[in-house]
Amino acid sequence: MRRRLTAGAVVTATSLAALLVGLPTTPAAATATTEYTVVADDDVSTADAIAAITAAGGTVVASNTAVGTYKVTSSAADFKTRAARADALIGASANKAIGRSPKVSPAVEQPVTEALRGRGPHGATTPDPLDDKLWGLKMVKADKARTIEKGERGVTVGVLDTGIDASNPDLAPNFSTKLSRNFAPDLVDVDGPCEVESCLDPVGTDDGGHGTHVAGTIAAAANGTGLSGVAPNVTLVELKGGQDSGYFFLAPVVNALTYAGDAGLDVVNMSFYVDPWLYNCKANAADSPEAQAEQQAIITGMKRALNYAHSRGVTLVGALGNQHDNLNDPQVDTTSPDYGGTPYERPLDNKTCFSLPAEGPHVIGVSAIGPSTSKSHYSNYGTEQIGVSAPGGFTKDFFGTPQYNNAANNILSTYPLKVLQEKGTVDADGNPTSPNVFKECTQDGKCGYYTFLAGTSMASPHAAGVAALIVSRYGHRDWWRGGLKMNPKLVEARLYRTAQKTACPEPRLRSYANEGYAAEFDAYCDGDKDFNSFYGHGIVDAYKAVGGR
Repeated sequence: MRRRLTAGAVVTATSLAALLVGLPTTPAAATATTEYTVVADDDVSTADAIAAITAAGGTVVASNTAVGTYKVTSSAADFKTRAARADALIGASANKAIGRSPKVSPAVEQPVTEALRGRGPHGATTPDPLDDKLWGLKMVKADKARTIEKGERGVTVGVLDTGIDASNPDLAPNFSTKLSRNFAPDLVDVDGPCEVESCLDPVGTDDGGHGTHVAGTIAAAANGTGLSGVAPNVTLVELKGGQDSGYFFLAPVVNALTYAGDAGLDVVNMSFYVDPWLYNCKANAADSPEAQAEQQAIITGMKRALNYAHSRGVTLVGALGNQHDNLNDPQVDTTSPDYGGTPYERPLDNKTCFSLPAEGPHVIGVSAIGPSTSKSHYSNYGTEQIGVSAPGGFTKDFFGTPQYNNAANNILSTYPLKVLQEKGTVDADGNPTSPNVFKECTQDGKCGYYTFLAGTSMASPHAAGVAALIVSRYGHRDWWRGGLKMNPKLVEARLYRTAQKTACPEPRLRSYANEGYAAEFDAYCDGDKDFNSFYGHGIVDAYKAVGGR
């Protein structure tokens, strides 16, 4: 009998009722009710954590016992301060905006207007109509890899993002409704009015667009329409942990990661950072005690969740970020908090400040390169966290040639019709109004839409797709859960070992002045051909990863 897969670590408010009975309530100054994510200290029991939260003026409505996080509501104006002072708690992070407009996710640039199968070789695939525009697919040799391995249906890739538009005919064949989950209900203050009464969008939808683009690069089907992904036969699983507006908060991300471990997913792609702090610092002197406690809570919660997923067989792949920072030596953060308060200048200490999940445990960090293999101007880099590099797009690549300043230097992938219409690049009749948006329809009239984006968000799914091919080729049958499994450490080792070794440019100081960028974008490449701060272990190579020579 097949075991039903459930997110067993997520405890609902109903199941907490027995623990809540009889706990005292504490009056506090009245204000609007706010939702928080609270992280308990190490080795604190659920009962003691709930007691501390209640004493601070909060009400627990749900919990993730795997990582010690609690969804809490409170009308106490000083709840964050009291939670930070409680011995049993690390801190609280607010999940409600205070006069802030939706952000454009730093993990992505805007669309460019500026039952298991048998294993073994599956034969070559005729390119899909738009594949000739996928320079990234060719750079990572995913087209050649298909002569050996196109991916196994039993290999599951979680897209921890804003959702997946499963109506796209390139994504529908590989989308698992059964395994997909939404962990991020709409927040009307930043996402706008809810589309459904519960505010929990159904799986298979994406009102942000980002997750759909990522999903297409990983596993768009090679089916004769639209375009194809790096691993066109693997299964896509929506893990909606991002808001429609592009924010990614602690509780949805943590819950998605623990679910990925419980459900036995093979790979999870993470093209985002956890809001509201670009860098989470343990004790930054520029931060208030409450802000310090909030960041300590995010660091602890993310560390626990990443460890949990990794220990249950999930290979974790993450975008390094688009702040053109050397992650070995980040300078100043001027954008945090981007939600729930006013940003201010924060000097950064590399030893105690982290961009998460990119700098979290077990995450394969991916930098972005353009079609010339130049490091993209926006891409973060650094020897401490980089694992590999992959195509992410660079509009102004090939300076001095006809290819310079061209949208085609970016990454083309799937995108929701609704979002394109909201952006004004597709009209009410479904016809593109921008030369950088494409429409492809099947013989039965089902149409998919595609656009260019650039960012480390686009690089990470190339690496995640190659990781899925590695599991497909070398994983072992999991007779308990079904599908294939492979130790994440072995997946990571093969990804690194087979990457295309790429030396630093000469001169090593890469200036982007010709492309029109200020000196702050200048980046120095440190290391040798085998491993350096721009390319890590090299550019991911799907063909070599599955046994090609």
